[in-house]
Amino acid sequence: MSETKATRLEREITEGGAELAVLTLANPPLNLFDQAMLAGLISDIAELSAQPPRAVLLRAEGKVVSGGVDVHVFDGRSVEQGAELWRTLFAQIIHPLEALPCPVVFAAHGLTLTAAFEIALACDLILAAPKAKFGLVETVVGLTPSMGGPQRLAERAGSGRAREFVMTGDLYDAATLERWGVVNALHDDVDTAARELAVRLANGPTLAHAATKRIIGGWRSGGVAHADSLTPEVSGALFETEDLRGAVRSFLEVGPGKATYTGR
Repeated sequence: MSETKATRLEREITEGGAELAVLTLANPPLNLFDQAMLAGLISDIAELSAQPPRAVLLRAEGKVVSGGVDVHVFDGRSVEQGAELWRTLFAQIIHPLEALPCPVVFAAHGLTLTAAFEIALACDLILAAPKAKFGLVETVVGLTPSMGGPQRLAERAGSGRAREFVMTGDLYDAATLERWGVVNALHDDVDTAARELAVRLANGPTLAHAATKRIIGGWRSGGVAHADSLTPEVSGALFETEDLRGAVRSFLEVGPGKATYTGR
């Protein structure tokens, strides 16, 4: 890792033989989203897209997950430069992160502001410590969150909650966001819990998880009818996988819950 890289991407093999990738925001104390952080994420996510693991854990070092975006990133931009910034971040961070063909778990142990929370909302599952707080506070510089936060928050919590969250610019605790359906679960030791969940998912039927993401993605883009139209082909393809065939045989021979998966 170079001295200027603000992120760290590590790959490890679980006891079940699955590859788990751990992507860490590693520029404490604030893990600000400056040019180095953005460049590190773009590079790491490109590597994950090129060589997908069987699960990803996204976490942070330090007291906070992130204090937000370094405001210097916004200073002096023209209208077109501002628009191009968001096009780039969607194309190189948010959309490829969502498109990874494996489960992605986000661990929030502390304060999680602006871009970090928007990235969390692009992950499949969000786990948080009870002390964690979340905010989209872009109104302090006259901006609206523009890495997909409002719309992804609306998807999870409803449009009224998303408007409240963004327009007030207030901080919300993890318990509130769990109640809203944004955070999946609270854990005192969230880093350990998130790693255990990521390992469990990595050891599971990877291609089935990818199919689940495609079907839900179809619902997100076109509603239930569109998801229904995709499901026969997406799910049908699983009958050619070694994992499905092996798990069916295992179920018939020794009962449920004893199958092992290879991701093929």
